[in-house]
Amino acid sequence: MDGLPTGSLITILTSLGVGILFGFALQRGRFCVNTAFRDIIFINDLTLFRAYLLSVAVALVGANLIEDAGLLRVFDPDSSAYATTELGRQAFAPLANIIGGYLFGMGIVLAGGCGSGILYRVGEGLMAAWMAVLGFFMGITITIHGWLSPIYKWLRGIKVEINGKNNPALWDLFGGGQNIKWITIAIVTLIILIVVAKGKPFGKAAKGFYWSTAGLLIGLLAVLAWWASAYFGGDARGLSFTGPTKEFFMTALTRDSMSLRGEFNFFNFFKSTWSAFYVIGVPLGSYLSARALKEFKWKSPHAEELLTVFLGSILMGIGAAIGGGCNIGHSLTGVSTGAISSIVATIFIILGNWTMVYFKFIKPMKE
Repeated sequence: MDGLPTGSLITILTSLGVGILFGFALQRGRFCVNTAFRDIIFINDLTLFRAYLLSVAVALVGANLIEDAGLLRVFDPDSSAYATTELGRQAFAPLANIIGGYLFGMGIVLAGGCGSGILYRVGEGLMAAWMAVLGFFMGITITIHGWLSPIYKWLRGIKVEINGKNNPALWDLFGGGQNIKWITIAIVTLIILIVVAKGKPFGKAAKGFYWSTAGLLIGLLAVLAWWASAYFGGDARGLSFTGPTKEFFMTALTRDSMSLRGEFNFFNFFKSTWSAFYVIGVPLGSYLSARALKEFKWKSPHAEELLTVFLGSILMGIGAAIGGGCNIGHSLTGVSTGAISSIVATIFIILGNWTMVYFKFIKPMKE
């Protein structure tokens, strides 16, 4: 994609900018999808889950609005001009979405954070989070490029079409079309807002962002990322951490992200993607927020916990690779497209999370 008019510097700066804003919002709002799902059954608290739902509602409406308005634009080298594109809805691979989502959900409990959670906690100085990021990358790479790749390819190859589409959205279950699409979005958004309203969303936090503020900002950043990844990154990918984490590490290790999506030749020195750079931006944004709140502190847990985190993060990576995404890639960005693949994966991420929460926390407490 060397012919793109978005030069190397602007590609890097926009990606870093989105990542920094995202990391700042995550840290200020203590926003972790693992915690949001876990707290439902562990302490019977829906606060962070409501923040997550609000972010989904904002992203769902916003992402589809900019798609239908023709604001998602990528550079077309054939015409040497920008052309409209669509949201990157994933193909529906039911076995992969179910198995991968479930494994990922279990892994995030052991790792102590989801894909976004471990990255923003790197910026707070948690050494366990550094270990989790490394394990996450290893799990992804082992699955996509290593000894688990035959299983990965087999599961990802089993796809189901709905209404003639291999990447169906929720509204395709009801026949599809613009009218059905927006009726479906309106109903889903209304249900979410009813649940959100029960959590007193107009409060004020003693420190950082109130949960509703965090949810609103993260939803808006998801929409911004859809636009920026298309316009400056050559591919509408939005926010995700599975592919971008692998791309960042592969770039650092080999000078080639080995991505099939929106890869640029930067300064004729290395090949990488727009998405790989916001992986750097997230902990930077979190660090800036933590410093301002005086919450940054180097923390290192004991060896047993580090080992649990490392193994859990490898399981996270395996699940994310098989399932086609993580909590942000599926549960926020993917769900914002209405993709059935992401909705199914998210359901099984929650079930995997609850399974591990039960065995790791609830069952020992009962005993």
